[in-house]
Amino acid sequence: MITITTTEGLAAYCEMAAQAPYVTVDTEFLRERTYYSKLCLVQLAVPPRAGLSTEDEAVLVDPLAKGIDLQPLYDLMADTRVVKVFHAARQDLEIFYIQGKVLPEPLFDTQVAAMVCGFGEQVGYETLVRKIAKEGLDKTSRFTDWSRRPLTDAQKTYALADVTHLRQIYEFLAGEIEKSGRQKWVAEELTILTSPETYVVEPEQAWKRVKTRTTSGKFLAAVKELAAFRESYSQSRDIPRSRVYKDDALLELASTKPKSSEDLNRSRLLLREARKGDIADGILAAIAKAAAYRTEDMPKVDESRDKLQVNPALADMLRVLLKAKSDNANVAAKLIASASELDMIAAGERHVPSLKGWRAEVFGNDALRLCKGELALAVKGQRVEVIEV
Repeated sequence: MITITTTEGLAAYCEMAAQAPYVTVDTEFLRERTYYSKLCLVQLAVPPRAGLSTEDEAVLVDPLAKGIDLQPLYDLMADTRVVKVFHAARQDLEIFYIQGKVLPEPLFDTQVAAMVCGFGEQVGYETLVRKIAKEGLDKTSRFTDWSRRPLTDAQKTYALADVTHLRQIYEFLAGEIEKSGRQKWVAEELTILTSPETYVVEPEQAWKRVKTRTTSGKFLAAVKELAAFRESYSQSRDIPRSRVYKDDALLELASTKPKSSEDLNRSRLLLREARKGDIADGILAAIAKAAAYRTEDMPKVDESRDKLQVNPALADMLRVLLKAKSDNANVAAKLIASASELDMIAAGERHVPSLKGWRAEVFGNDALRLCKGELALAVKGQRVEVIEV
């Protein structure tokens, strides 16, 4: 097993990998004590080829090695001649984007491809290894602290398995997708993964991730400002949000609206460290800023879903139809429509943005047909019809 610890060694491997049709990639990282993921290990493998030893095909890259520069790796990720293959790529891509300012292109995510090929929703890597590669995985190193050195041989073997089996999985799934002609389906699903906006959390938008049932404008204004301060503070110091204050404490603050350090000390849920210093100052400033909101500027929650007049019988029929059609087409139902999207259709919605990629045909006010490839759903009045395309 080769572990690359120098920039020169990484550059040599990446130069060789740039001549391959694809490279499989995985990362190991820690995030428990930081806001951003701490990259601890990168695994790379190219397809077997003449003149290349097994050890040279798959390598480990140690990003914690003293003096190593990962730029050759980022250059490989940006090389459009080589397909970059991941499984469940989102967290890996976030690391590459945040640390290297690059998103791998072109990208192939075997979890997405597996949904298109009928392996179910969010299928795990272990399942694909078992079903496609006909191998098992040793999971004893699953909960390793990847930042500790030296790594044991068992840890290295476990890490390399994440990219060596991935080669066979990729080749199988890519072949199945080509036979079915569903390359566009995969490309559509990868759009979010390859968008930089996916990996950037704007502090002003952080409040939307805080779950609350209260719709009061003044309350939501406080939630928005408190969440924005927490996000900015966490990002600037690279610490978890929970180290600043947790959601339950945030909601308590939005409700009590403290105006002084004495008020903060009365909080039941606020951490002791947050009752003084920069965090306390930030909390009080956020509450004061929220108090100055004009009525028209106060944030509002989207209540459109709650107001939908869903016909439950029609929604159930759509679910049955969707399952029947997706099973018949050997594709995960989630790729066609989610339960909430079917509810929207059953409620009479005729423009469902999240169903992009479908060809929609509307006949009058009471009929709708949605088509995608060889699949179709139809609603007419209170009836569901199966339409063959």
